[in-house]
This record gives sequence, structure tokens and C-alpha cells, in this order.
Amino acid sequence: MKKIALMGFALIMAFGMSSCKSGESAYKKAYEKAQAQQTSSTTITPVNSASTENKEIAVTPVQTVTPVTDYSNVTVRSEDVTLVNGTGLKAYSVVVGSFGIQANAVALQNKLTGQGYQAQVVKSPSNMYRVIISTHNDKISAAQSRDKVRSTYADAWLLYQK
Repeated sequence: MKKIALMGFALIMAFGMSSCKSGESAYKKAYEKAQAQQTSSTTITPVNSASTENKEIAVTPVQTVTPVTDYSNVTVRSEDVTLVNGTGLKAYSVVVGSFGIQANAVALQNKLTGQGYQAQVVKSPSNMYRVIISTHNDKISAAQSRDKVRSTYADAWLLYQK
């Protein structure tokens, strides 16, 4: 009896899992949308005084990314940390790594110091060793510094020293 129930459950699960696949129509819609955007690019016909033939040049619109200038609502984590290795902290710091083992944190600190940063290691109340790449007096400069290092350390975050 258990075998039959188990086989029935397995069959229901197999059917349920196979029905969760994305349909080909979803991919086709996305492809058609991309093609429509590509063909809707502007065509410019330049006037060439040296030649009587006109050439058409397709120009695609450029999307510009506006950098963040309002840092008023940037997320900041607040912890009462103690300095383990470094010169001292200011109010706001940029954290690029958290480790449970101090030796790993010090290794990252040494790597960053070799790259020209004044990296520091602090210990949080949860016994995690945080590697700080830079420390600042105000939130805005800390957020700007964090944004600069996010190309290398995507998970960089701000720490406020209690």
C-alpha cells in the first residue's frame, strides 16, 4: 500500500515539476519586443555636397545612467564595533568583507593595504570580523566611496559606529 502511495506521489510531483517550465511563447514575445526596439531606431540621411548619392545611417538612442546625487536615504547598518587592527574609525565606514575567522579578515586587509587603501579590521558584537576599506566623518562621502568600490566589491555596505 505504501509503495502505491509513494508511486502516486512521485507521479504527481513529476507532473507538477514538468508543468512549471516557461513556454516558448514567452521567449518569442521577448525576442519580438527586442526586434521592435531595434527597428524603431531613428534613420538620418546626411546631405553630402561632394556626392549626389544619399546614404542612410541607423542611429540607436543612447540610454544615459544618471549617477545618484541624493544620499539621504542610503541604508546604513549601525553596530558598536571594536577596532582590532588599524588606525581608528570615524563615524561612517565602508565595509567590504565580513569573516568569522580573524585571519581571513587580516588577509583581506593586507591585500587592500597593498593596493593603497588604509584598510582596517573591526570586531562586531556578533563576533564577526569586518574589513573596512575607508572611513569618513559624513554619510555622503562614505556613500560615494562605497559606490566607487562596488565595481570590485559588489556587496560593500555602510557601517555607522555607535
